[in-house]
Amino acid sequence: MNKFLKEFKDRGLFYQCTDETSLSDLLDKNKIKAYIGFDCTAESLHVGSLLQIMCLRLLQQHGHQPIVLLGGGTTRIGDPSGRDKTRKILKNNEIKRNSKNIEKILKKFLTTHNKKTKPIFVDNFKWLKGLNYISFLRDIGKHFTINKMLTFDSVKTRLDREQSLSYMEFNYMILQAYDFLELNKKENCSLQIGGSDQWGNIVNGVDLIKRCSNKKTFGLTTPLITLASGAKMGKTVDGAIWLDKKFLSPYDYWQFWRNTDDRDVIKFLKYFTDIKIEEIENIKNKNINDLKILLANKTTSMLHGEKEAQSSEKTAKEVFSEHSTGSRLPSIKLIKSLFDKKINLIDLIIFSKLENSKSEIRRLIKGNAIKINNEIINDEKFLINKKLFNDNYLKLSIGKKRHLKIELD
Repeated sequence: MNKFLKEFKDRGLFYQCTDETSLSDLLDKNKIKAYIGFDCTAESLHVGSLLQIMCLRLLQQHGHQPIVLLGGGTTRIGDPSGRDKTRKILKNNEIKRNSKNIEKILKKFLTTHNKKTKPIFVDNFKWLKGLNYISFLRDIGKHFTINKMLTFDSVKTRLDREQSLSYMEFNYMILQAYDFLELNKKENCSLQIGGSDQWGNIVNGVDLIKRCSNKKTFGLTTPLITLASGAKMGKTVDGAIWLDKKFLSPYDYWQFWRNTDDRDVIKFLKYFTDIKIEEIENIKNKNINDLKILLANKTTSMLHGEKEAQSSEKTAKEVFSEHSTGSRLPSIKLIKSLFDKKINLIDLIIFSKLENSKSEIRRLIKGNAIKINNEIINDEKFLINKKLFNDNYLKLSIGKKRHLKIELD
């Protein structure tokens, strides 16, 4: 088996391939170009896109050239895959802003110094914006049957649930297939990679190229990530785990990986780090908390740099120290005048935004889950005054994982 495909499988990335044997032969003989598409629906990608980014990174490491398709055109339509309603339609300036920022994020994961493997960034709006509707229907649309399109999951699921699917969205799969055709013509791209929910769209592209030019191309998909907890990858109770530090701090990113379920740690080391498979096998029986820290450090270093990863680990050690008030804790500033008159503990927690429900705060206080400067406070009428501030700050803790430094401004 080809080395790239072998590592792809060893890391658990392989789900389906249109013709694995022929693709393996091609990869043995040539360095190829392969693409993955990212629609520009938000200013940042989140970790739900990270598996695809790691596929591009792995391609580079094996000497192949990745093509990143930023869907400036298809974003204007919206991919119905995995959706139960139509995406919000964005303005042109929003899509351009999102595209530029996503490109910056991707360049953190992909090297640009080698001309042969340097990523190629393309925007499908360049060829989609000028399409003539009649010509497109005649030349491209004739290769698609409604019967087959209705069998694809992205369409079938919505219809089975009796949820509306616009004609605009219905056309998405044709546009994605056309993207592959254009990239094959313009860049000699021979492989499209995507999540397993994209299988139908990818197969359409492979078939379209075969019909239009009689060239053989390939599709390769990754499994959809299922967490041991049953939760969706990239989402937490506090929101999405963004890859842009404007929306999520390096420390919070580090902490997300540090809090990985024990059952997912080895899988994530294979998915989301460059650690060799042999090394992962050798360390898989080590202390699970040490492996979680290793995962957090490697993933954070890749995105934010080694310095931020080290800083985040130090902060975490300080945060979880029972005896530290924490110079490195996440912090907020409250104006001094708030404490001229004593405020009670419940109000302080509301101001801190660690909780916004007074009934929930009372429940936590009764359960001895609230601490001020590492001391349990079990009186909901406890008053906060300036004397509790050491060196102009105090430490507020809720449970074992939520800590905040409150400074006087």
